Amino acid sequence: MIKHILILLGALSVLAAAGCTQHKVEVAPVEIKPIHITIDVNVKVDRALDDFFSDIDTAEDQIEGSSKASE
Repeated sequence: MIKHILILLGALSVLAAAGCTQHKVEVAPVEIKPIHITIDVNVKVDRALDDFFSDIDTAEDQIEGSSKASE
């Protein structure tokens, strides 16, 4: 019985001590900076590759055209 009372008093003292604490939260202002995204590089590389391989594509089209004509 005394053991139960001591446990109860201990729990109540912990809860009372937790209820007496004070917490202070300060929120600092957040700085938002603009984000710059450049996708022109990918487009330029894609166009350069298309220009570079255009002669191969043209030759392939000619080969496919002549093989279909012979069938």
